[in-house]
Amino acid sequence: MDSLPLITHIHASATLTVLVVTGGGSQAIADLLAVPGASRTVLEALVPYSDRSMIEFLGAAPSQAVSIETAAALARQAYQRACALRETKEIPVVGLSCTATLVTNRPKKGDHRAHVGLCTNADTRVFSLTLQKGARDRIGEERLVSDLLVQVLASACGVIDEVQLSLMARDRIETTNEE
Repeated sequence: MDSLPLITHIHASATLTVLVVTGGGSQAIADLLAVPGASRTVLEALVPYSDRSMIEFLGAAPSQAVSIETAAALARQAYQRACALRETKEIPVVGLSCTATLVTNRPKKGDHRAHVGLCTNADTRVFSLTLQKGARDRIGEERLVSDLLVQVLASACGVIDEVQLSLMARDRIETTNEE
């Protein structure tokens, strides 16, 4: 599904979200806010980019900033915030997060990757995307990560059944259920 109709369908759903991104995925915030009806979906969008900001949001320093565990913790905090911001307990909410390490202005030894966390009243899942290193520039990696965020939200809203991205041969995506 194309991004504009997808986001229009997200905004038409009853689900509200708090979205927290760091290191990548910020374009998803702009994408969601650029389509009319965003106030029916987005309760709050946060970008705790510095170490101090991340520690303050989580209440403790993560053992690793870009990890499945950190994405899950961010999503859980976002979910708690969404619960606090919704008007009534009957309104469905989700916490959505992204922590990423993407192309930068210096060489990186490790993978370029992103972990997108989704926390609902039922469970917490993390979608881990490992990108083919050197295949995209920062804008290309940011676009793919943001598309993943929007699709995960669309799935949580019941708009799509599963996440489907256009991946390159050495890209991979895995899903983890977190306790």
